[in-house]
Amino acid sequence: MTVQRDKVHQGQVYLDHAATTPMLSAAIEAYADAMRVVGNPASIHSHGQNAKRMLEEAREHVARSVGCDPIEVVFTGGGTEAINLAIKGLFWARAPRTRILAPGGEHHATLDTVEWLERHEGAVVEWLPLDALGRVDLAAVDRAISANPADIALITMLAANNEVGTLQPVAQVAALAAAHGIPVHVDAVSAYGHVPIDFGALGRAGVSALSVSAHKIGGPVGIGALVLSRRATVVPLIHGGGQQRQVRSGTQDVAAAVSFAVAASAIVADLPGEGARLAALRDRVIAGVRAAVPEAVLNGDPDPAGRLPGNAHFTFPGCEGDSLLFLLDAAGVSVSTGSACQAGIPEPSHVLRAMGRSEPEARGALRITLGRTSTDADVDAFLRALPAAWAQAARAGLADREPAR
Repeated sequence: MTVQRDKVHQGQVYLDHAATTPMLSAAIEAYADAMRVVGNPASIHSHGQNAKRMLEEAREHVARSVGCDPIEVVFTGGGTEAINLAIKGLFWARAPRTRILAPGGEHHATLDTVEWLERHEGAVVEWLPLDALGRVDLAAVDRAISANPADIALITMLAANNEVGTLQPVAQVAALAAAHGIPVHVDAVSAYGHVPIDFGALGRAGVSALSVSAHKIGGPVGIGALVLSRRATVVPLIHGGGQQRQVRSGTQDVAAAVSFAVAASAIVADLPGEGARLAALRDRVIAGVRAAVPEAVLNGDPDPAGRLPGNAHFTFPGCEGDSLLFLLDAAGVSVSTGSACQAGIPEPSHVLRAMGRSEPEARGALRITLGRTSTDADVDAFLRALPAAWAQAARAGLADREPAR
């Protein structure tokens, strides 16, 4: 099927689909229709059983989109909750083991979670190095596991880096871990809907849990899923009611699940064609940026097969990525830096720092991400706006940084 390309914002080009992508019209309609249905899916009367039927049918559609059994889909309040449930739940279930292995450059949902476990639960976090393309070093993973496999609680990693778009060697890491019975969690939030995901195959390779989010694929904000292997055990974050395999309690949001399922089915059905279309647009972005600003440096894997089809990530030497973002926004183009900004002070991309880039290099990052609404005209508009924005940002240079108070 062909996924429709909804209008995003009249007059503004939207190239920040990695942050969130517009809801599909069909998902909005399904959400609205399902919200009119009354009944708690945990109730045993006919209204409740009808709601339960809708919920379980939605679970089946989401399960098909990631290649797992429906019972392995645990609906959550979003990708962040799914990641927290996987990492904390696996860590607690594996006590008294204390070591957590994670590549550098992970999403903050993972960074903040493992650092919380380190501060409050006695976790020993070991950050695995990335290579210059943003891919985890498999030899380093092997060494870290071999040093003391009996004390490793889990390994957590991205399926694809959310900033630079590099695809990660998930199956290879899982195989190294599986040889020692170590569970692996995969944050697939950025990869979902862009590259095929087969949890069945990953599970056979040794992956125990995988996190996804609806709003990255045209579903609603506020719902995601933890795909949890039948063989995996986690300690729940939320208690009370025992819904969803005793893993996550609480009345389930039927309408959001139905909408999520519509988006999941549509995106997966269109994945091969849409992936090729976005890859062609991405390649136009990359070629156009290199022509307009020869100084710009492409980050991530330069091999098109090694990165997400809709991701183009550059550093622009000698200027702030934030400056470029604001100037492009004023010119009618929305992009992202992909880096954190605290209290108005530009911070260097932690992903680029983990890839070995200097702090000044890491501060000049710009992420352009494409989605189903993206067109050739959008790429043209971005490339027209870039030279003037770059010239002005380069004149401004790097902002002075005040010491933290």
